[in-house]
Amino acid sequence: MRVLKELCRQPAAVFGLVIVLAVVIAAIAAPWLAPYAPDNQMFEGLTLEGAPMPPGEDFLLGTDTLGRDLLSRLLYGARTSLIIGLVANGVAVAIGLFVGVTAGYMRGWVGGTMMRFTDLMMAFPALLLAIVLAAILKPSLWIVAMVIALVNWVQVARIVYTETRGLVERDFIMAERALGAGNARIVLRHVLPHLVPTAIVWGTLGIATTVLLEATLSFLGIGVQPPEPSWGNIIFESQSYFQAAPWLVFFPGAVILLTALAFNLVGDALRDILDPTQRGRG
Repeated sequence: MRVLKELCRQPAAVFGLVIVLAVVIAAIAAPWLAPYAPDNQMFEGLTLEGAPMPPGEDFLLGTDTLGRDLLSRLLYGARTSLIIGLVANGVAVAIGLFVGVTAGYMRGWVGGTMMRFTDLMMAFPALLLAIVLAAILKPSLWIVAMVIALVNWVQVARIVYTETRGLVERDFIMAERALGAGNARIVLRHVLPHLVPTAIVWGTLGIATTVLLEATLSFLGIGVQPPEPSWGNIIFESQSYFQAAPWLVFFPGAVILLTALAFNLVGDALRDILDPTQRGRG
């Protein structure tokens, strides 16, 4: 409750929370909010020349190149983006926590090997690595989520490793060791609780990165595959109609931008609240 009250005192965080809440509601209530089925190709959704219909009374955001309602596809696309964002980012944070805590606590050759591998992964551009993995594996919603998780855990691991190294030198950890506490007890009872704020902040900020990366992969044609709608493949399918039907690119692009901005604003606010020493950094 304290965190929520602090968030409500920051206008930028409130704006971000409203956008995030709207996207979540849209994703959950898509079957009831969408005026049409997302894959319903309607004859009246195209002009006499076979072009997409512009925004109007029947189709609030217009239609796409196959006569499908754009608003319906954006609502169902929110489901895809949020599922990938939550799953991929959750897996990435879990991997990053495991690697960072293990390397920071164990140190020695175990920690050195794990962090050198982390540095090696950080040397590869995330987008390029994701493109390679997505091209090798058969693209689908869950495969894309796992690919994004495999390229996003390294930043979390590096941050957690640094914090863990500092924690294991603290007096209360040294006292626990002197009293004969085992490694598992120290990590579970004393190290991990101190890393919860970091996991929450990076989990929130990472969703924005994940949404953008999923949209990029789908735009390149190696992300979520049609007819399953995602914000990225909506733009991919409509890129040749950018001048004739700009709403097909503008609306999904605006949704992606607002969603990423909202999660970033909430993540920045959470960082300042949970770790005041980081206020103003980033």
